[in-house]
Amino acid sequence: MSLTSRHLLGLYNVPKEDIGKILDSASSFKEVLDRPIKKVPTLQGKTIVNLFFESSTRTRISFELAQRRLSADIVNFAASTSSLSKGETFKDTARNIEAMKIDMVVVRHQSAGAPQFLSRIVDANVINAGDGRHEHPTQALLDMYTLREKFGTLKGLRVCIVGDILHSRVALSNIYGLKTMGAEVSLCGPATMIPREIDKLGVQVYHRIEDVIPNVDALNVLRIQLERQEGGHFPSIREYHNYFGVTRERLEKAEKPITILHPGPINRDVELSADVADSEHSVILQQVLNGVAVRMAILYLLSQSN
Repeated sequence: MSLTSRHLLGLYNVPKEDIGKILDSASSFKEVLDRPIKKVPTLQGKTIVNLFFESSTRTRISFELAQRRLSADIVNFAASTSSLSKGETFKDTARNIEAMKIDMVVVRHQSAGAPQFLSRIVDANVINAGDGRHEHPTQALLDMYTLREKFGTLKGLRVCIVGDILHSRVALSNIYGLKTMGAEVSLCGPATMIPREIDKLGVQVYHRIEDVIPNVDALNVLRIQLERQEGGHFPSIREYHNYFGVTRERLEKAEKPITILHPGPINRDVELSADVADSEHSVILQQVLNGVAVRMAILYLLSQSN
């Protein structure tokens, strides 16, 4: 099996068939993670470079683990200790790395469009691990896999993305991917944190969490990204929690259980109360495990696309 593109730069215009292949392959690779020896020789002899220009814990570890489970050779790149600190350009850094005959690049960058730029100057497969406020396709795919595992299908599933939509790359990838697979997507957050005209993507926008909860199957709760905000978008953390925080009290008013997702890291008792994060509603830890399987699937499928 292979995908229609050599790269995974985002989920915008990615065909339904490609997303389906990734999710189906992830199920097979998840079985590998349950074995006593959690390793297969699928990418033996392949060299993968992890180019992380932003701090990351979950995504980087997940990719590294996926690569090791597939027996790939790994090179980790840290911008702070590279020649970039001496004035070397991103383009020259990429070309120097490619000259070492690498097969794949996983890139996270603070600038939107960096993975697309990289894909035009290197011959290796490029995977976007998050670029600015643009997209984070592998996070969305693991979210979708977790939902499909829970509900059996994504078609007709009602999912609301709650929180800091304006600064989120996870939100945009989830919107594209979920809608492609037939889910009904809505957004909820303060008006100051909802991008203008985002409803043109076919999503419904709410500004009250109480209006959302009775009408959804799952909430994908995003953290407040204070590090990406240029100014205050709400009066205080306490006020945000009072108006938009997902609490047990609010969930208990729903007629049926609601599944809670969160891409992490969690600001406990801000966007999500601690008791909900650790409750029977939460699939947050399943997302972490599924992230390794989904990234294994992506690495494998892209390796077949050359």
